[in-house]
Amino acid sequence: MTATKHPTTETEPRLSFECDLADPPEKVWRALTEPELLAAWLMPNDMKAETGRRFAFAGPDAPVECEVLEAEPGRLLRYSWRERPPANDANLLPAPDGPAFDSTVTFTLARTASGGTHLRIVHDGFVPVAEPVLAIAGAGCGLSLHGRKNPTAANAPCMMQRAA
Repeated sequence: MTATKHPTTETEPRLSFECDLADPPEKVWRALTEPELLAAWLMPNDMKAETGRRFAFAGPDAPVECEVLEAEPGRLLRYSWRERPPANDANLLPAPDGPAFDSTVTFTLARTASGGTHLRIVHDGFVPVAEPVLAIAGAGCGLSLHGRKNPTAANAPCMMQRAA
């Protein structure tokens, strides 16, 4: 019998971003959980912040299937993230040339001394075959932190403009 070694948290690939926002945690929570506000900075969705609730983002090529794993209003939101390869147009089945892209996204909110929010976003738990995608995603997210034209998940300050 042989033991299977699983990667530890320290060695698993992850994307992690932190920033301080002037807006209170309640407003940031709304931007993360109200479908129309979330769609304004990420993708159209049918999000409902209830543990166990399944929802989907309307991805550009295929839907991103998610499930809320934890939801503590104003404090913590964690959900699974499953990207499937684009559908094969001939029969609308997932394309055989790519695996699903499974991971977990965690948003942690903490009130700052000034009444704003310290926001931490961690995207981790990537399936091993998705590591090349992670490298590409990491480059895009890093650049988007200060972008203003097309805000992404990492661009939390821009998402607050719509949550007012």
